[in-house]
Amino acid sequence: MSSSAPTTAPTSAATTAAPQATARTTTSAGIWIVLLAQLMLVLDSAVMNVGLPHIATDLHFGPASLSWVLNGYALAFGGLLLLGGRLGDVFGRLSVFWIGLAVFTVFSLLGGLATEPWMLVTARALQGVGAAIAAPSVLALITTTARDDAARNRALAAFTAVSSGGAALGMLLGGVLTDLLSWRWTLFINVPIGIAVLLTVRRHVADTPRRPGRFDVVGAVTSTGAAATLVWTLIKAPEHGWTSAPTLVGLAVAVLLAVALVVTEARHPHPLLRLGLLRSRTRVATLVTMAALYGGMLATFFVMVQYFEEDLGYGPLQTGFAFLPIPLSVFTMSRITPRLVARFRQPPIIATGAVGVLAGFLYLLQIDASTSYWTGVFPALLALGLSMGGSFMPITSLALQGVEPEHAGSASGLLQTMQQLGGAVGLAVIASVYASHAVPGDFLAGAHAGFAAASVIAALGLASAASLLARPRALVVPADAADPA
Repeated sequence: MSSSAPTTAPTSAATTAAPQATARTTTSAGIWIVLLAQLMLVLDSAVMNVGLPHIATDLHFGPASLSWVLNGYALAFGGLLLLGGRLGDVFGRLSVFWIGLAVFTVFSLLGGLATEPWMLVTARALQGVGAAIAAPSVLALITTTARDDAARNRALAAFTAVSSGGAALGMLLGGVLTDLLSWRWTLFINVPIGIAVLLTVRRHVADTPRRPGRFDVVGAVTSTGAAATLVWTLIKAPEHGWTSAPTLVGLAVAVLLAVALVVTEARHPHPLLRLGLLRSRTRVATLVTMAALYGGMLATFFVMVQYFEEDLGYGPLQTGFAFLPIPLSVFTMSRITPRLVARFRQPPIIATGAVGVLAGFLYLLQIDASTSYWTGVFPALLALGLSMGGSFMPITSLALQGVEPEHAGSASGLLQTMQQLGGAVGLAVIASVYASHAVPGDFLAGAHAGFAAASVIAALGLASAASLLARPRALVVPADAADPA
């Protein structure tokens, strides 16, 4: 291990990324190609939501097993992201991205062809495996191949627009495909896009060099086990109860595996998770903020879908279009945010975005039986979209600031793991609160409790974001966080 003497990190990973061990460079077209793949991966976390009733009818799912159409993907995706990030660092990010996307595309096709519940759930889980392998390399590729800080910020803005707006866009796309064609097309649509990316990406994106070294098998097992166990436990908590034996045992196992991971990574010469990444209070605060804001957003989708379909009587297509303010405002902000970051830096923008997200959730608390979409829902969705579109890019930028290019995959995997775990925690908490306050025939009783829980989660994100305002200094990365792997 190298000396632990602190060194001031560069303001951008891109500044140290120039000496790549390859003659080819990544083109701007290459950035958009990998972002298209990222959009597919994010869409699939939400695209099947509005089609669940049709899936249950066609494949004869039971009420308990139907949730695994969504949870199977979330469990594999959230549980394997750290491993996916490290694989990219060691074996070359483009190569690992290509393999992960190929797995995702194949099982998208098989899922669309499923004739039994177990076939669809298995395909969805294996889609999640492919997504977890591919996704960390997307962020690492676009941050380490940018020409300068301005180009890096523009690429990050596009990435976060895709990642934060993609879930809402998935609701829209899922509604359109389910209504006009079939729920199967929410999976089939991935196949031509995936094939197109696989055939073109190597021509436009430069791979990173392989980095020989002993692979951290114990770290891979404990990190995957901890994340997967936590996601599984949180997914099942509303069903079992938060104080039930399965929930408490699951949380205890996740904690024990996390402790084993920390002990292992502190001693391993080539760790899967570089603990030096967590020694910066600024980075930890950005990770917590991302988890809270993203968790509140995904959980709100869960409640809003039911509100649109049960209280307002919307069909799948109309429900999808009802979410349109979020992706439109997110994509609009992606054009503006890089200039805001250049002028004001990240912390004030992150804090402002967190305020807007909290305000959106609080606004939803006033919904009642007489509320219309345009007066009671649209302003809140617009506020959420603008706020998330404005905050997620600087969160991502600040979380990756000072990370050396050879470890960008690990840092990207850590950031996206926190995002997915935040989504799992938020969904589990709000689903549990919603269910415990539900009144037969009165959807709004449970919905108001769910929105209140989302507000609490957003307030935690705001507190974490506010702490960034007190630490305007640049990130400092200990040298042992940059040990050769």
